[in-house]
Amino acid sequence: MKLVFATGNKGKLREAREILGPGFEVLSPAELGINDDVDETGTTLKENSIIKAEAFAALSGLDCFADDTGLEVDALGGAPGVHAARYAVDIARRDGAPLPADHDFSANIDTLLRELGKHPGEPRTARFRSVVTLRLGGQLHFFEGTLEGRIAYERSGSGGFGYDPVFIADEYPQCSVAELPEDVKNAISHRGKALRLMARWLQERE
Repeated sequence: MKLVFATGNKGKLREAREILGPGFEVLSPAELGINDDVDETGTTLKENSIIKAEAFAALSGLDCFADDTGLEVDALGGAPGVHAARYAVDIARRDGAPLPADHDFSANIDTLLRELGKHPGEPRTARFRSVVTLRLGGQLHFFEGTLEGRIAYERSGSGGFGYDPVFIADEYPQCSVAELPEDVKNAISHRGKALRLMARWLQERE
């Protein structure tokens, strides 16, 4: 089965191919010559994943899946949530400060640690949440995965991406996700859990 994964992230693409296995040909938009950007205007992870899955299915003419991921920090009322990739921009706008670039995760981490510093003594519990939307034969199907943990006080590790250097998973409480080997991270990751649910569902249909 041929599927388009609506992502330009090579790490995500590799993870999806490993999880879905040899029975599926997983292609990126770029591999199909599609370089369009899609505005993620949804207010929830599900809405954004639908927007991407629908857009790239239309552009490619193929069945497609897309994910959207957020970081929910309890002491911050669930923020940054769906705005995880532009958290520093949102807070800078709130505070009237100079705007960093979108998807600047160094700035995002700095902002997260600074905002959490305003809540001393509160639990630093948090979770990554991913929603995968699969558009198959014109129908939408949804799969969700979470990774529970807490936010560290400082960065550690050089692997992974995004907030990984300050996220400590409950399964591996002695280190950040950025310090885990890639295969271990993939085994527990929020997106990996959602993709495995999707893979199982697809395999059961065969």
